[in-house]
Amino acid sequence: MKHTAITKRLAGLGGAKWEVYLKAKDLVAQGRDIIEMTIGEPDVPTPDTLIDAATDAMHRGRTTYSSGRGEAGLRAALAEQYTRSAGRDITADQVLCFPGTQTALFAVLMGVAEEGCEVLVGDPMYATYEGVIRASGADMIPVPLRPENGFRIHAKDIAARITPRTTAILLTTPHNPTGSVLTAADIDAVGALAVEHDLWIISDEVYQELIFDSSVFTSPLSRPELADRVIVVSSISKSHAAPGFRSGWCVGPEAFTQALLPLSETMLFGNQPFIADMTEKAIRDGSTVAPGMRARYAARADLLERRLSQESALKVHQPQAGMFAMIDVSATGLNGNDYALHLLEHGGVAVMPGASFGETLDSWVRIALTVDDADFDAACDRIIKHASLLEKEIA
Repeated sequence: MKHTAITKRLAGLGGAKWEVYLKAKDLVAQGRDIIEMTIGEPDVPTPDTLIDAATDAMHRGRTTYSSGRGEAGLRAALAEQYTRSAGRDITADQVLCFPGTQTALFAVLMGVAEEGCEVLVGDPMYATYEGVIRASGADMIPVPLRPENGFRIHAKDIAARITPRTTAILLTTPHNPTGSVLTAADIDAVGALAVEHDLWIISDEVYQELIFDSSVFTSPLSRPELADRVIVVSSISKSHAAPGFRSGWCVGPEAFTQALLPLSETMLFGNQPFIADMTEKAIRDGSTVAPGMRARYAARADLLERRLSQESALKVHQPQAGMFAMIDVSATGLNGNDYALHLLEHGGVAVMPGASFGETLDSWVRIALTVDDADFDAACDRIIKHASLLEKEIA
């Protein structure tokens, strides 16, 4: 039987990237002592207040069909939030609600790109970006994020890759996996290119509330000159420790959200009313768990950098935000994938190979900062001990 073009475009994506993660799961099932630091999920449960809000909404009968745009209360709350943060008027008609950032990204890419187009995205990148770009029919054009630049995307690197086929620039700030945060100057430089070449800017800002104290967040949505070309996607998955509720959104020009609405309705017809009510409460009340996560993740990143720099040849890139830290393992003589497999087998720690997120990180690994402090300390001990073992093997 025949399969469609989209299935062919997406064939082969994803499986190899999760080899270490899946192998670690198998070893744990066999009884091996493995500290799992591959996948990042909030290290606290969803707050009871939000679970109660969803439960109460269900008891009130909020289990009916939704508006295709999303529930009016939630859209109003998001419009008010983004009006405050962007410093300009954002209306509820500029908001569409989706089950999580991933679905929002899929819909947005389908709305701005198609076969024959190119979408520029920083390399490294979140693991699903290639899939959502390919799904639209467009080609993904990686833009290297260089360690010497703090893994922040540079306008000159974008400019070198713009062609007549380029339709959009996909930004992530704060960035996954590196934890970098784009500066106001970075945003302005990228924005100038977008205006010059008439490009969309898609900004994935799901980690916005997990920025560490030393960094300042700037969204392209705050730039009036970019108002007709910026689309922001986000969710409560990270900020409110609610990944399983799948509640996200996009914010963009009203003409864009109006054009995207039929696609959204064809896919989903809005999000669940009881989850929308819970999300509205989350947005209006603010996050009770984000401050604690920020403090813990920053402290663990500091501990990792201090210990590995003092007790091994491994180098840690200090994140400015998010749930992860990057480790340069080139001193071991192994690439990131081989190192991760060796560390899993001989060190009892599971980390993600950097190449799972792009070619730029071939000699790096990503480590989740979301395990508890005791396990994190133990993981540092194991990583340092394993590095010493590798030094002896190299010698």
